[in-house]
Amino acid sequence: MLTIVAIPISLYCAKLRILLRHKKIPWQELPPPGGYGSAEYKSIVPSGNLPALVDGSLLLADSEAIAEYLNEKYPNPPMLPIELNDRAKARELSRLHDTRLEPEVRRLFPFINSSKRNALRADEHSKAIGDGLNQLAKLLGGNDNHYGERLTLGECGFAITFVWIDVRSEAFGMQINLPQSVKQYRSRILSHPAVSTELEAYRPRLSAWLKTQEPQ
Repeated sequence: MLTIVAIPISLYCAKLRILLRHKKIPWQELPPPGGYGSAEYKSIVPSGNLPALVDGSLLLADSEAIAEYLNEKYPNPPMLPIELNDRAKARELSRLHDTRLEPEVRRLFPFINSSKRNALRADEHSKAIGDGLNQLAKLLGGNDNHYGERLTLGECGFAITFVWIDVRSEAFGMQINLPQSVKQYRSRILSHPAVSTELEAYRPRLSAWLKTQEPQ
């Protein structure tokens, strides 16, 4: 059985769990030894990245590398399209998530504690996230696109990032509007059983964790 080193509320750990659920791969999940960011964990995984995968003698970190590895080792159901051009587009979407949209959402993390929210520049953050969503809309092409009808590696991260956008924009009073093609894309992603099952567990964990970040 595969071992995944993860923490419950990590976006990238949830992204990996969606893949595992979709492929019906059994796994056990352990917390990072010494805690996330600890010297003990970095002595095992030098980058300190989560999640990490242990598969026999293989130790692999970085969610994208793990996803590509598992998609090759467990090819059914495939999570990349058959056609070369379509595979390239799926990877492009995945990279847009990891390098453009998710980092802008992550910039909100320092303001999760309401006592620090006076430094939040809501308009600036709303625009940055909105720009990322508009970039996504342009990649999707138009309202008649079919992205998300089949779950690929590119969709797993978006599923969790959309949850974070909902939760944080409401809490911070941010105006973030999803383009119509992105709304349709999101709806298709959320319809997949592996995504809905993960979110049933993830949303309560996230809510509980956010409460622990508030001043007592």
